[in-house]
Amino acid sequence: MTAHRLFLLLPATALLLSACVSTPGPQVKGSGRCDASTLGWAVGQPGNEENMRRLSRESGAGLVNPIGPTTITTKDIRPDRLRVYVDKNNVITAARCE
Repeated sequence: MTAHRLFLLLPATALLLSACVSTPGPQVKGSGRCDASTLGWAVGQPGNEENMRRLSRESGAGLVNPIGPTTITTKDIRPDRLRVYVDKNNVITAARCE
């Protein structure tokens, strides 16, 4: 292999290796532990941004996922995640730590 080809191959190799570097996940807000025991007030309320922020604050969850009727979810359980279930009219039907 000539020096010229090697010189051209080095940047491509560096680019490929940089794709293998892991990146940190999203920053967790709140306490990182979800507690939905006081969130019963939300059922029947609109699933708007104001209510989602309040649910996030009151639950201590680091991650809030609004879940609609056609939303596909994973089965993993995360202690820092609050799932807020809404119906087709964007009305909250449940809020659970999952």
